[in-house]
Amino acid sequence: MIDRPYLGTTAFIDPQMVRIFMVCEKPPEKAEDYFYSSSDSLYVKNTVDAFNSAGIKVMDINDIISRGVYLTIAVKTPVKETPVPIGIIREQSRILEMELKMFPNIKAILLMGDTAIKALNCIALNSKKARIVPAGPTYKIRKGEFFYNGIRVFPSYLQTGKNFLIEKSKRQMVAEDIRNAFNLLEDGQTG
Repeated sequence: MIDRPYLGTTAFIDPQMVRIFMVCEKPPEKAEDYFYSSSDSLYVKNTVDAFNSAGIKVMDINDIISRGVYLTIAVKTPVKETPVPIGIIREQSRILEMELKMFPNIKAILLMGDTAIKALNCIALNSKKARIVPAGPTYKIRKGEFFYNGIRVFPSYLQTGKNFLIEKSKRQMVAEDIRNAFNLLEDGQTG
């Protein structure tokens, strides 16, 4: 079990049960607003809304976890710059890579936003492989089929910020990407 007490409340996650690894960009300004800390934060509300819009009926983060999803961030330390500087992403991608290795049964990686996409590409480049996700606007590349060590990768948009509430087309694309990740599990497809 993975214990996340440093974030306010404790969430226990069985690494064997995780099938979807969802990577967002960076931590919220206040630690108590993170996924595993508060049920009223924008991070949590938007994520729950995104899953419900995808047809995955959930009430809270624990419901998402119970469906085999692990939620994390690409950059582990607070960063005020937007976009996050590539040097920070590259440095912190090593932590994300170790985190990814803790889950042996992952079938899909949801990359929520440009920072998450860049982080996975840094991981691939660190191991002397090519980029996983090609450069380009997310709306153009998100329909492609990408794989990291046999795991299907879904580049998508960030769902944790205030813009998620405004941009309906991005909300629809996020919901579609989440649904496609779950469809992959139901179909039993692999790379």
